[in-house]
This record gives sequence, C-alpha cells and structure tokens, in this order.
Amino acid sequence: MFDYEKAFARNLGWVTQQEQQRLRTKKIAIAGLGGVGGQYMMTLARMGIGAFSISDFDRFDWANFNRQAGAFVSTVGRPKLDVMRESVLDINPEIALSAFPAGIDRSNLDQFLSGVDLYVDSLDFFALDIRQAVFKACRERGIPAITAAPLGMGTAFLAFLPGGMSFDDYFGLAGQPAAEQALRFLVGLAPSGLHAGYLVDKSRVNLQAQEGPSTAMAIQLCAGVASVQAIKLLLGRGHVDAAPWGMHFDAYTGRLKRTWLPGGHRNPLQKLRLAVVRRMIRSQAPASQA
Repeated sequence: MFDYEKAFARNLGWVTQQEQQRLRTKKIAIAGLGGVGGQYMMTLARMGIGAFSISDFDRFDWANFNRQAGAFVSTVGRPKLDVMRESVLDINPEIALSAFPAGIDRSNLDQFLSGVDLYVDSLDFFALDIRQAVFKACRERGIPAITAAPLGMGTAFLAFLPGGMSFDDYFGLAGQPAAEQALRFLVGLAPSGLHAGYLVDKSRVNLQAQEGPSTAMAIQLCAGVASVQAIKLLLGRGHVDAAPWGMHFDAYTGRLKRTWLPGGHRNPLQKLRLAVVRRMIRSQAPASQA
C-alpha cells in the first residue's frame, strides 16, 4: 500500500510537515512533457505535489534520447503523455491528473488551467503563439507562470507574477514574424548571454528551420531551478524575483548572473543586443537566404 507520509518523509527538514501537506493539495499545470516538461513533472511529483494538469500530443522518437526523461528504447513511438503519466503515478499513485493528449489551444485553456495554482512553461521553444496565449490566460486568472530555458549547459529563469510585468511586455512578440519572435524570445530569455561563448558549431542553430542543440545537463538544471522557485511560490516562502528581473546560471562557465531588463524588449540595451544577433544571423546565412 502506498504511504504518502513515508514516501516523502525525506523532504522534511527542508519543508515542514505542514508545508508538505500543503504541497499535497496543490495543482501545477505543465504544457509539454518532452524536454524540460518531463523533468519538471518527475521532480515536482517527488516533492509530493498532489495534482497536475498536463498536455502533450507528441510521441517519443530517437531525437529525444539525449535529454528527455521518458525517452527509452522501450518508449519509442509511444505518446509522451502516456509514458510520463505512468512514470509519475509510479512515484505517487494518488496524484490527480487532468490530461490533454491532443495538446492545448485557445479552446481548452479554461479546462487546462482550471484549479491550477502555478503554471510551469515547457512548450517547445518555437511554439510561440500558444505560449503567448497561455501566459496571457494565466495573467487574466492571477496564476503565477514561470519558465526556465535550457541554454547550453545552464538555465535562464523568469517568473511572470500577478501584478508584475507581463510576458507580452517583456518579450514583445505580438505582431512579429515567426523568425523575429524566435529571436526576441531567445535573447529575452537570457540577455546576459552566458552560454554564447562555448557554442562550438554555430551552424547547428537555425531559427528559420526551428532547429537548435540541447543537453541533458541544461534540462536537469532547469528542473532544479524551476522546481525550487515553484515550491517557494506555492508555499509563499521566500522571495521570487519577477520579470523584468531574471536569473541565468551557466554550469560550463561557472557563472551566475542576476539579470534586469527594465522595459523588456523596449530597453535600449536589449534593442542593441537584438540588432547584433540579427546581424550575426544574416552573416551566417547561405547566400540564397541572405
């Protein structure tokens, strides 16, 4: 027989017994269960979170093996949602799951966010239209929304909290072409650029083709950082910096940077960064695309 208290007793000390019981009552929404999403769910389930709202329409494939929690030879071709649902229920069979196997869109956001205490962003990097819609819906409902980006061998964290700067004001994606949205999202996630210096093959980054490299270390760092901030928000314990403040930790360079981007995408320094990256992309593009 499953015993919640025994299963999560080793959390006690870093959380109180009363706080552990509070985590048992909390519901977290995670959209996307591939890279960071699968690790988020596993980590938060082991913290004793009692309910999740989850979505994913994809299936595991060989390209997922370098980083995704549910990617094994035995799971190739299986729906990511099914695999990760089985995994977390094997940790805690009492978890309540609201599952959206066809993914999320504007028609089911109300259901996806119903009763949710926190949204943890894990959509594919290039799924920018639905990402904007989810963050907007969270803001309208007063739901804290956080994101941790796996960049190189580190993570960049941002929190969009009720009453603070919005996702739209920070990134400025609305009305922009897809390539420009991806550029603004990438540079906005980590204005410090700590990861840029050790990218050994720049040809592997192609925003037009929606391709980029990844590492398991970055995914696991994202899960650790985002889950810590999630626990702080859920328990109301300790300060969490909200956008335009952010945090970027890069394990490869051993550097930690607390970022500040007043005005978000309108910040003069950010505009300069974007111009520099645009120029770099154009210089690296084949002549037929330049």
